[in-house]
Amino acid sequence: MSRVIHVFRQPERFVAGTVGEPGDRAFYLQAIEDARTISVLLEKQQVSVLAERIEALLAEIARRFGSEVDTGQEIESSDNDPLAVPLEEEFRVGTMGLGWDADSRSIVVELLAVTEEEVDESVVLDDTEEGPDALRVFLSPVQAREFADRAEKVVSAGRAPCPLCAEPLDPQGHVCVRLNGYHQRSPMGDVSGAGE
Repeated sequence: MSRVIHVFRQPERFVAGTVGEPGDRAFYLQAIEDARTISVLLEKQQVSVLAERIEALLAEIARRFGSEVDTGQEIESSDNDPLAVPLEEEFRVGTMGLGWDADSRSIVVELLAVTEEEVDESVVLDDTEEGPDALRVFLSPVQAREFADRAEKVVSAGRAPCPLCAEPLDPQGHVCVRLNGYHQRSPMGDVSGAGE
């Protein structure tokens, strides 16, 4: 069966979102253009890395092209709506690609499906007939910044990290590796330093 590449050249919406409670969330990226909606499943770390790489690419674009390209440095995400439903997963993301299309002055995000075979990097951002299914989204610099801003908020909206080991804190308790498995009891009222 030949490869399917879902291309969104002028998406009305491209966002990161989650389903589930903190500690048990599934992360999705969703693209919407006209009547088409595609949702792909990925890991929290992939969302975080994609947001970081988009920010780095925007900084590089601003450095190289200056004011020729509006990178929207002061833009704040105005899209705080949940993912569109029904939420139907097209595929799970394995490989991600990112690039700059000078002709359309767009950042191109490509998400490739997980596959058992090793993905040749020549397949990323290419229309070859062989390879995993893909979602390719063209974003203006402003849309890219809005995506990165929302993605960072979605990632950080989970469980708070432990101040000692940075592992997520569970409502049921936390066994901290930095304390050799002992629970830390913090005397909130003792700020005088009497125990020192």
